[in-house]
Amino acid sequence: MKTFDIITVTVNPSVDKSTHFSGLIAEQKIRCKDPLFDAGGGGINVSKAISRMHGNSLAVFTAGGPVGEMLKDLVTKEKIDFEAIETKTATRENFIAVDDNTNSQYRFGFTGDILADSEVEKLLETISNFKPKYLVASGSLNDGLSSDFYQKVAEIAKTSNSKLIVDTSGEALKKVLETGAYLIKPNVGELAKLVGVERLEIDEVNEAAKKIIADRGAEIVVVSLGPQGAVLVAKDEYEFVPAPNVAKKSTVGAGDSMVGGMVWALSQNKSLKEVIRWGVACGSAATMNEGTQLFKFEDANRLFEWLKNK
Repeated sequence: MKTFDIITVTVNPSVDKSTHFSGLIAEQKIRCKDPLFDAGGGGINVSKAISRMHGNSLAVFTAGGPVGEMLKDLVTKEKIDFEAIETKTATRENFIAVDDNTNSQYRFGFTGDILADSEVEKLLETISNFKPKYLVASGSLNDGLSSDFYQKVAEIAKTSNSKLIVDTSGEALKKVLETGAYLIKPNVGELAKLVGVERLEIDEVNEAAKKIIADRGAEIVVVSLGPQGAVLVAKDEYEFVPAPNVAKKSTVGAGDSMVGGMVWALSQNKSLKEVIRWGVACGSAATMNEGTQLFKFEDANRLFEWLKNK
């Protein structure tokens, strides 16, 4: 069996369809340009980001119906190794449309259909067959899927001595912290909920993240600050990185690109100072491209060089 240093898990993937139109008018037919199709879902996007950085990973995801077949074809075109768990229900689609008159982006997301218990078990069994250095669990959960799904992934990571990186929210993230993770990436609002407060100011982020680390929920907490940048907090380290000023065309996949950049940097034995800067560079570079294309390596590399001394 081929081995991988990085495995990404996507239980609720999608095919993302993006297009452009001119003018949104109710009750009228809106003429759209030819659509672009991309493989989507948190873990798949992370694998795509790692591939953009000339790294390798194995993407493990569910796929069902004609859309699922399209998803597998799109991942194949990205030259990403994958293991697809076949499902009876169809893979979901998402729709992203940009109004050229205003440059406003409209994002329509759909929930994933219910998975059979046997399909969920097959997914977890597939993950447990590998023992990667880094196991990435990212994205939303399907309708009806228990909020402890990622906690089960965390238990597999612990058994395999894999470092778990988690990018999810709500009850699913709280459950993960009961078992523990290597790195989590909440935004400020999510971090506030995790520590039981209504809101956090930026100067309170470090203390809140330290509480999670002290409770052994995670070793590293990376907090996304949106247009202000990001903060990385570890037991003996604090890094704030401002977001570079770039011309934004789309925010789709920016968070996944950030995770992908960080996981790639970790796999290359980069320091935490470099890890967070590669994450911000990749996330910011993703906003420079339209639709769901993520980022170009040359853009991420240029932004990282700018961030090195920030």
